[in-house]
Amino acid sequence: MQPMSELRTVEWTNGRVRMIDQTKLPYKFVYVSYKNYREIARAIKEMVVRGAPAIGVAAAMGIALAADSSHAKTKQQLISELGAAAVVLRKSRPTAWNLFWAIDRILQVARNAAGEPKKIASRVVEESLKIAEEDIEANKRIGEHGAALLNDGDKVLTHCNTGTLATVSYGTALAPIRTAIKQGKRLQVIATETRPRLQGAKLTTYELLRDRIPVTLIVDGAVGYVMNKGLVNKAIVGADRVTKKFVANKVGTYLIALAAQANEIPFYVAAPTSTFDLRSNHSEVQIEERNAQEVTHIGGKRIVPKGVKVFNPAFDVTPVELVEGFITEKGVIRADMVRAGVLGT
Repeated sequence: MQPMSELRTVEWTNGRVRMIDQTKLPYKFVYVSYKNYREIARAIKEMVVRGAPAIGVAAAMGIALAADSSHAKTKQQLISELGAAAVVLRKSRPTAWNLFWAIDRILQVARNAAGEPKKIASRVVEESLKIAEEDIEANKRIGEHGAALLNDGDKVLTHCNTGTLATVSYGTALAPIRTAIKQGKRLQVIATETRPRLQGAKLTTYELLRDRIPVTLIVDGAVGYVMNKGLVNKAIVGADRVTKKFVANKVGTYLIALAAQANEIPFYVAAPTSTFDLRSNHSEVQIEERNAQEVTHIGGKRIVPKGVKVFNPAFDVTPVELVEGFITEKGVIRADMVRAGVLGT
C-alpha cells in the first residue's frame, strides 16, 4: 500500500480534477472526479476536500476547469467567465486564506496573459498545476525546518488533520513529524479527536497508522490533562489563515495554545507562506459557522434534545503571542516578525 505521504489529495487528470473523498474516510478510500467549477465549489463546501492548502489548489483548478471548457471568443469574455467562477468558489469556505490567495493568483495570470482565449486558458491550467507543485515543495521544506525542532523521544500533540489530506501531499503540521521520523528520531503523536467533524479521529489517525507512525487518540477536552501529566513535549498545529494579530485554525486551537502556555510547552504553527494574510485585521476575517447538525448528530443519529440552540464555529482565533514559532517553507519565523509583517529575510 502506497504511503499517505506519497499520495496526492488533489490533482489534474485528463481535463478533470480528481480528489480523495475525505467524507468517506476512514471507512472507504475512494477518488472522485469533477468536470466544472461549480462541482469543485460544492466539494469544498461539503468538505470532500478540506485543509487550507488543498482548498487553495482545488479552487485554482476550479478556475482552470472554467478556462479549459470555455468557448470564449475574446480575452475579455474569458476573463469575465473566470471572474464569475471565482465568485462562486470564493463563497465555498470563507475563512481559509489559501482559497482567496490561489484564486487571485490565477486571475492575475489570466489578466496578464497575451494571445487568444485558448492560449490564455492553457496558461491558466499551467498555473494551477504550478501552484500544486509549489505546495508539495513548500510542505517538504516545512518538514525539514520543523524536524530540527523535534528531539528523539518527543511526544507531539497535533489538532485536526494537517497531513497529506489537508494539502496536495505530505502535510503541514504532520510534515515535521514525518521528516523527523525519516531522520531516525523516535516520536509519538497525540492526536485530538477534533469535534465536531472528527478530522483528528478519522483522518489524522488514518494517515499515521497507514504510514506506521505511533499515534494515540484523545478527546479534545483531555488536552490540558495530558499536558499537565507530562505526556506532551511539543504542540504543532496547522492554520487556515495567519494575520499579524492571530491564527485562525480549527476550533479548539486557542484552548490548546493556552494549555501549552500554562504547562510551558512550546506551541508551534506550521503553514506555508501562502496561508499568511498580513493585510487583514481581526474584524475583516469571517469565521465560518457550519450546520448545527454537525453538533447535534453523530453518525446521522440525534444525540441532543430537539429545540436546543447550537453555535458551531468551524474555527477560532489564537493570538500570535502564544505561538513559539511559525514553521514555514522559509524557516521558523518568530511571532514578533509576523506582527511586523516580515516573513523571512
